[in-house]
Amino acid sequence: MKQKCISFLLLFTLLLTAVTGCGSTAAKDSPDVPKEKVVLNEVAHSIFYAPMYVAIEEGYFQEEGLEVELVTGFGADKTMTAVLSGEADIGFMGSEASIYTYLGGTDDPVVNFAQLTQRAGNFLVSREPIDNFSWDMLKGAQVLGGRAGGMPEMVFEYILKKHNIDPKTDTTIDQSIDFGSTAAAFSGGQGDFTVEFEPHATSLEAKGDGYVVASLGTDSGYVPYTAFSAKKSYISENPETIQAFTNALQKGMDYVNSHSPEEIAKIIQPQFAETDLETITTIVTRYAEQDTWAENLVFQKDSFELLQNILEEADELEKRVPYEDLVTTEFAEKATK
Repeated sequence: MKQKCISFLLLFTLLLTAVTGCGSTAAKDSPDVPKEKVVLNEVAHSIFYAPMYVAIEEGYFQEEGLEVELVTGFGADKTMTAVLSGEADIGFMGSEASIYTYLGGTDDPVVNFAQLTQRAGNFLVSREPIDNFSWDMLKGAQVLGGRAGGMPEMVFEYILKKHNIDPKTDTTIDQSIDFGSTAAAFSGGQGDFTVEFEPHATSLEAKGDGYVVASLGTDSGYVPYTAFSAKKSYISENPETIQAFTNALQKGMDYVNSHSPEEIAKIIQPQFAETDLETITTIVTRYAEQDTWAENLVFQKDSFELLQNILEEADELEKRVPYEDLVTTEFAEKATK
């Protein structure tokens, strides 16, 4: 009898251990288990960044044990300030901001650990439809451009130079209008062309106020347009958090690369409640067709060097910086395995 009791207790203990073990494995996926909070500051809220919103809406961050608080910075300078001050754990912006900060002098540089987009996300909009557009048509024209030193403007000027157009003498680029107000200014009659992100480009077309004639993403080639970054100290102190964050992003990338624009649009629609589903689908289609999202998040060295080439040509880079100081591929490479 005593032997049977011992056997029963042993069996009960083994079963309890097994159940407890299963519970710990699934713990991070349980909605009742506290998640690690990560404050993410994005430079803008745009359909251009669809893989990130898929990761949010599909619960990929939660699956990795993270609770992401998304804050929109409305400008790379504001996003970078939030990261440097500790207001945000992770920043999402053009990686040129990390170069400027590095050159400004810092003991704790902001390091890029995952690249999201590999194309520019803006479009050239004309006042009239143009069936056979060529960049030469911008000679002598007035164009509503972007902020000096910002990626949209630098990529635009990079394209002009590729087509032997001098941005300073061959065309007039108006950089006096706020980033979010150029579409309204164009509708009001200013400029012959305007450089617009979505949804403004599609909105201008819908109203009959403008017509998309070129994709800057297509004409500039592969450019490391946006990346996720954090202070070197934060990455060093929180490698598991950075890895979990990157894993979730990779799931979002996998989704957009294996689903139709219609399916992607439905998933991210809650992020853009003010935009109808048809418009979101149109915009996602545009970005998908120009190969905006790579298969992985690895920020390659040649991409970083191309970025510095663009900065140099725009006279925004006083000296080149080492790739190894501002980019780590460790987490993105692990996320693909």
